[in-house]
Amino acid sequence: MKNRFGFDWTRIAGAPFWRRPELGRRMFFRNIAAAVGGYFLLPSRPMEGVAKAAPSLKNTAKQVIFIVMNGGPSQIDTFDFKDGAWVPSNFNPTTYGSVRWPQGAMPRLAENMGDIALVRSIKAWALVHNLARNWIQIGRNPTLSSSRIAPHIGSVVSMEFAKQNAGRAFPAFVNLNATSGPGSGYFPPEHSPFYVSPGGGGMNNTTHRDGQPRFQKRVELLDQMTAELRESREYGPDVDEVFAFQTAARKLMYNDDVNRIFTFDQGERNRFGNTGFGNACIAARNLLRAQAGVRFIQINQGDWDHHENIYLNNGGHVAKMREFDNALGTLIGDLRNDGLLQETLIVAMGEFGRVPGNINAGRGRDHHVQQAALFAGAGISGGKAIGATDNSGGVTTESGWSRNREIRAEDVEATVYSALGIDYTTVRKDDPIGRGFEYVPFSDRDLYGPIHELWGS
Repeated sequence: MKNRFGFDWTRIAGAPFWRRPELGRRMFFRNIAAAVGGYFLLPSRPMEGVAKAAPSLKNTAKQVIFIVMNGGPSQIDTFDFKDGAWVPSNFNPTTYGSVRWPQGAMPRLAENMGDIALVRSIKAWALVHNLARNWIQIGRNPTLSSSRIAPHIGSVVSMEFAKQNAGRAFPAFVNLNATSGPGSGYFPPEHSPFYVSPGGGGMNNTTHRDGQPRFQKRVELLDQMTAELRESREYGPDVDEVFAFQTAARKLMYNDDVNRIFTFDQGERNRFGNTGFGNACIAARNLLRAQAGVRFIQINQGDWDHHENIYLNNGGHVAKMREFDNALGTLIGDLRNDGLLQETLIVAMGEFGRVPGNINAGRGRDHHVQQAALFAGAGISGGKAIGATDNSGGVTTESGWSRNREIRAEDVEATVYSALGIDYTTVRKDDPIGRGFEYVPFSDRDLYGPIHELWGS
């Protein structure tokens, strides 16, 4: 049974209450503390009396690829790898400089380690899937009333680049392998995510069942019928938005350039692993190669939620790691060869991490607030890790950055904006509730900021 915030009290932490009652109670109170307390839990950063700092922007990226690893990947098996009795022998733990890495499970990324930086001092605000997943996509607490109007980070990017993207065939924000999620909030709908699940066979729904001549006739008839309405200006913004949608959709119809982006053969699919995630990585690369005006690409990969059998040879995290490695490692290599990596920020993270140490009775791992993320491209300094955790990977021991605290989703959001040259302290005055919409929450108090250590010491 769900409450009005979307919590399902019968399935806390991904498992039925009646199977793990003691875990359920613990997760219940922890999630409530995160969801309700939220921003007030930052250590040594009281809201009052914190002066706003002048924004410092890196401005090294033209576009972003944001990979959401749905379900919560185990940080100690991936971006904050820890040796332990649980580690399968074929993981082949290897050290690259100061980075310990499961080379056997993710060899392609190991080959690209010089372009990769790992952030290991991240802490999630909540342990409920939908809540935490939405949090990393809008960069704020989804349960707050003001968050109901909050746009996706990609929609903010779309809004910021609207003038530069005028006339482009493609929307600035493309969301791959999803059909729903946080949208444009109170922003105009042209900044909504454009959802596509690529399979290599071209773009779906860009032709008319009766053929192009018939489609064109209908477009002309519609224009004639609405011409007077368009010119009269006696309608509200809702009608404006309908016309804007029609214009944008027509740019995609019978467009060979658009169709070509989503057309790739079996050989290319195989090179990226022949998976849905691999296909999305191909489409992301093609979108950037085409310079179609896309500024923010979200790629969704699932499912990393393995409370049981996490180390199955052909399932669990092992299968997800191989899928992730094959596709992302190939994507990074292709972007580097194309000269696009230097202008593309890649971020990969889940909504939270998993309990470290020995596996549970089901041979899996439950939800945990400690997590880690992967960054690449846009001129960042690769081959290193920012922050450190204890021997188990359960808590942060060194933050590794100037704010000297654990990193939150809001800080990752600020990092994305900074890389793109967007002022992350922006406060818009056009929101419908009249409070002022902050690109990053509490910008007036300088509570969050970008992880600029990614670009240097």
